Amino acid sequence: MAKEYAKKFYKSVAWRKCRDAYFASQFGLCEGDKCNNPGKIVHHVEYITPENISDPNITLNFDNLELLCQDCHNREHHGSGEEVVRDGLEFNQYGELVEVVDTPPIK
Repeated sequence: MAKEYAKKFYKSVAWRKCRDAYFASQFGLCEGDKCNNPGKIVHHVEYITPENISDPNITLNFDNLELLCQDCHNREHHGSGEEVVRDGLEFNQYGELVEVVDTPPIK
């Protein structure tokens, strides 16, 4: 779940536009080491804190972003690629815990 101080930022139009543009710039592929899985989460390399959340050089700068799949994001935050949440749950692009929604494959 997104930290309380970051919730407003992650719901902002500026972040959503930046996130979507960054996702497209990476062609939707995970940037993790030796990983070419579909990306899912636009991750801040330098984590957002209460002190830097108002600094667009941290929050909205492509140089501080990377697109990660769920496994690579779990490794980044939790040190392993194993699922760190209960079956049927995952973290969304805002860091919120949500139910897994199966989507049909793209044809």
